[in-house]
Amino acid sequence: MPFVPHSVAVGLASASVDVLVLHGILGSGRNLRTFAQRLADARPDLRLWLVDLRNHGESQGAPPPHTMAACCDDLDALVAARGLQPQWIIGHSYGGKVAVAWAGRAPAHLQRVWVLDSPPAGYTMAQDAGGDAADNVERVIATLRQIPMPLIRRQDVVQEFRARGFPDSIGQWMTTNLRQTADGYRWCFDLDAIDEMLVSYLATDVWPILESPPPGVRIDVVRAERSHRWPPDVLARFAAIHHGKTHLHMLPDAGHWLHVERTDALVALIVAAV
Repeated sequence: MPFVPHSVAVGLASASVDVLVLHGILGSGRNLRTFAQRLADARPDLRLWLVDLRNHGESQGAPPPHTMAACCDDLDALVAARGLQPQWIIGHSYGGKVAVAWAGRAPAHLQRVWVLDSPPAGYTMAQDAGGDAADNVERVIATLRQIPMPLIRRQDVVQEFRARGFPDSIGQWMTTNLRQTADGYRWCFDLDAIDEMLVSYLATDVWPILESPPPGVRIDVVRAERSHRWPPDVLARFAAIHHGKTHLHMLPDAGHWLHVERTDALVALIVAAV
């Protein structure tokens, strides 16, 4: 049987436009709830489905392989199980590349894709080493493996991350990935499965979809101004796209976590671009 990921709806049940919303690696749908609620308030016609990608949040127990293609299969299963006809999909970071890959399958009714700080090119882990500690996924995963489990208190995670040079905001974020068990708190995900997902993400190149979107689909890519993920060659390749169906936006004074740092500005950009 296909794996159906967990999802929660934000917005009016009577809304006419269904939107799939995808988080980044090591996140969950709840990470995007504030952003989704403000977008639903600004556009009452949107009903946003916060999806927990496989091996994240409540979407546990997915069978291997844990790849980008498998994530797209999961979205197909979710749409079928919920009886949805999503016209939009929004994805941040890892979820942004999943959104573009899924759009490449030309699902029925899809019209808009919003990609939040997720460059399209495949690249190596070494190229992801730029930026600060809070923006370095490899360091975060390495730290997760170093923290002894189980923990007595949820807040112990904050101290463990602080001791390794991370800001408290990252430790607080990681507390959302803990589950209480009989002997204490443990991670709710399988780190080996997360590693497999990340390897697939880094190896996946979705440029062909951006340069030739499916008929009737518009793709809007939002670059966070302070994000290190946008080298000159990537920006130059976007500038060479002239078909008018793929658009690159820049959100000023925003880092990689743009939906948290500049929530209202991001919502305003999306509403104005419609």
